[in-house]
Amino acid sequence: MHITLAPMEGVVDHLMRDMLTQIGGFDLCVTEFIRVVEAALPERVFYRYCPELHQGGLTPSGVPVKIQLLGQHPQWMAENAHRAVELGSHGVDLNFGCPAKTVNKSRGGAVLLQFPETLHAIVKAVREAVPEQHPVTAKIRLGFEDTSLALENADAIYQAGASSLAVHARTKADGYRPPAYWPWIAKIKAQVDMPIVANGEIWSASDAQLCQAQSHCDHLMLGRGALALPNLAKCIKDGDPELTWEACKALLVQYSGYEIYGDKGRYYPNRIKQWFTYLKRQYPEAQTMFEQIRRLKDANEIVAALQSSDRC
Repeated sequence: MHITLAPMEGVVDHLMRDMLTQIGGFDLCVTEFIRVVEAALPERVFYRYCPELHQGGLTPSGVPVKIQLLGQHPQWMAENAHRAVELGSHGVDLNFGCPAKTVNKSRGGAVLLQFPETLHAIVKAVREAVPEQHPVTAKIRLGFEDTSLALENADAIYQAGASSLAVHARTKADGYRPPAYWPWIAKIKAQVDMPIVANGEIWSASDAQLCQAQSHCDHLMLGRGALALPNLAKCIKDGDPELTWEACKALLVQYSGYEIYGDKGRYYPNRIKQWFTYLKRQYPEAQTMFEQIRRLKDANEIVAALQSSDRC
C-alpha cells in the first residue's frame, strides 16, 4: 500500500507536510498547485511552494515531495515541469481536478475534464519534456457536470504516457458533498493499464478498507481526512489507534510554533482556523476550542489561548 498526502490550498503547506510526515504513514506528498499561465516561472516560485527543494525534495522526515502544476497550455506546462524536476521535485503532478470557480474560469483544473484532447496534449507535452526517470502523474475527478467522459479522460491521460493517475471519486458538480463514488474508480482501473490512486471521503481506517474494496485500488490519497485525524495514514497502514484529543492539542501547539517561526505569523491565524474546520469533524472538543480563537487575529493571542486550553 502506498499513501499520498494530497495538496490542499491554503492549509497543507510545507510546515503541515513536515508535521504530518513526522507522525508517519505517508510515502509521498504533493504540493499545493502552482498556477502556470503563459510564462516560464522563476525559481523562487518553486521554492516558495516547495521549500523542501533545498533539501533534495524531501520533508525533514525523508518523505519525497512532488510539485503540482495547474494550467491549460501544453508548452508552458511542459517547460515549467522540466524546471520543477531540475530543481529537485520527485516528478510532477498535473491538476485536472480542482473545482474552485476562480481556477475553472481561467480554464484550469476540473474545467479541462470537458476536453479529453486537451488533457492528452498537456500530459504528452509534459511527459516528453520530463526525463523518463521522473514520474509524470495526474489527478482528475469523475467529470465536470457528469461522468460521461470519465473513461475517455482517463484513457487520454494513459495514452499520453502518464505514470499514474489519482482519481477523486466525485464530479466537479458534486463538490465535496458525500458520498464519493468509489466503484467508479474500479471502472477506470479496468480501462487503463497504469497505477490508480483512490481519493475522496476517506476519514477512517474502515473508510479506507471500504474504498479499497470498492475501487479495487491498493493505493490511496488522503486530504481532508488527514487533517481531521492527523495519524490517519498510520491508522490505515499500521492499525494504530486514533490520536487522542490530548495528543492532538499538543500537535496544535507544535504546529503553531512551526507556522509562526516559518512565516513570522502572517498566515498562521487563517491556517490554524482552517485546520480547525477539519478537526471539528473528528473531535467534538475542537469546536469549543475554535470558539475561543475564531475572532482572534494575532498569532501570539491564538497560541496563548491554545496553551491556556491545554492547561485546563
